[in-house]
Amino acid sequence: MATILYVDDEPSVGLILEDTLARAGHTPLGARSVPEALQVLERGGVDLIISDYRMPGLTGLEFIQLLTREGYDVPLIMLTGHASIEHAVASIKAGAIDYITKPVRPQQLELAVDQALEFVRLRRENETLRKEVMQFRNERQILGDSQAVRRILQTVSMAAPTRATVLLQGESGTGKELFARAIHDQSERRDKPFIKLNCAALPEGLVESALFGHEKGAFTGAIKRVEGAFERANRGTLLLDEISEMRLDLQAKLLRVLQEQEFERVGGTSPIKVDVRIVATTNRDLAREADNGTFRQDLYYRLSTIPVLIPPLRERPEDIPVLALRFAMRTAAEIGKKIEGLSPGALEALQAYSWPGNVRELQHVIERAVILTPDAMIQPHCLEGTRFGLAHTLGAASTRARPVGVAGATPAMGSMAVATGPTAAGGNGAIALASLNVAEAERVLIQHALAAADNNRTKAAELLGISVRTLRNKLNGPGREDGDD
Repeated sequence: MATILYVDDEPSVGLILEDTLARAGHTPLGARSVPEALQVLERGGVDLIISDYRMPGLTGLEFIQLLTREGYDVPLIMLTGHASIEHAVASIKAGAIDYITKPVRPQQLELAVDQALEFVRLRRENETLRKEVMQFRNERQILGDSQAVRRILQTVSMAAPTRATVLLQGESGTGKELFARAIHDQSERRDKPFIKLNCAALPEGLVESALFGHEKGAFTGAIKRVEGAFERANRGTLLLDEISEMRLDLQAKLLRVLQEQEFERVGGTSPIKVDVRIVATTNRDLAREADNGTFRQDLYYRLSTIPVLIPPLRERPEDIPVLALRFAMRTAAEIGKKIEGLSPGALEALQAYSWPGNVRELQHVIERAVILTPDAMIQPHCLEGTRFGLAHTLGAASTRARPVGVAGATPAMGSMAVATGPTAAGGNGAIALASLNVAEAERVLIQHALAAADNNRTKAAELLGISVRTLRNKLNGPGREDGDD
């Protein structure tokens, strides 16, 4: 139960309070003045205060003010004379949680104490939930010191209060979903649903049902009516992830919903009105897809009311230190490990890498380093043993070594060689690079991998250590003309 401090200079009232509280299962502590009560409060552990309004020296009202000034967050019930309702009202305004009129009746006292303790419990529970929500929102906070991130955040802040559709474009792993969530959190829809639908992860035959829902008996296995993403996102935000993967026939239906804000469930005949804000993401050049006829132009124009291009991590290396520190501190907290930060050498190594997997790859590298490092400070050697560690080691070694061309001759000034496996195109397993430009090096490596794999993309992706999908995106990405494959 609770520890309750009662403050009253009348012994008879104190006896009633102590007896009633003890019989109710609480631990009563008595004081006859405000200074004596403060001494009890200094020892801590008090859950509730019951104080008389009229006492020698300071009054109960002055006691409340003193508690506030001294920082004591303990609720107080005021005892007032039967004819002193104005004192009760003044006490409530000053911060008292309740009041009881004299003479004190045990039943009334027990009820007031129970209500006050329940109020305290709910308030503490709300504070805990508020802290959890703030922590959750901080986890979703977008970090970055680069000018590119600042520009995107400014666009997000201006677009969020509107109903305009936003198209987020960028490579996989750049954090497009995080920006989409930021748009929702900064809008008037923040307290309404935020529904995510990955268009690339759904079986082809279920995409329409996932979007619009279906009626019972609409198809084999439809044993009940199911609401789709649009219906569940009503008055909120719907994130259409990887929108470029949607079939052309469904794109036409999606366009109608965006224009009319109504749809029909699969197997249904009645139109359903909704109020949904759309945010779409893609890792492709959607304008180029629309020009090539693989994506509807009218839908592209509808989705790209506010287009936002999220740059890859390699184009904003100044964001790497703050991101790495966030990932390190979060992982350390999750596993109960003390991590003070990253050494200058580790940060230099991270910033020198091209990060083909973007922020997601950085997160995984840092998580692994935190888990495996025996030190409080993450050092460069903690980053070894991953694709990042291997690539960085090769890059550092190649910059230290004397450049050697494919045929063994010294290349022109500014060129360099990278050692590869026996499947490389060069007879001695070396690939010549004309410069240290990351994009150029990536293009050369992809060309050699395709040549070594006889243009088999699956085998080439295995040689490069990336997924087939990532290889396809790089081959079809911005700056590559048709036929470069």
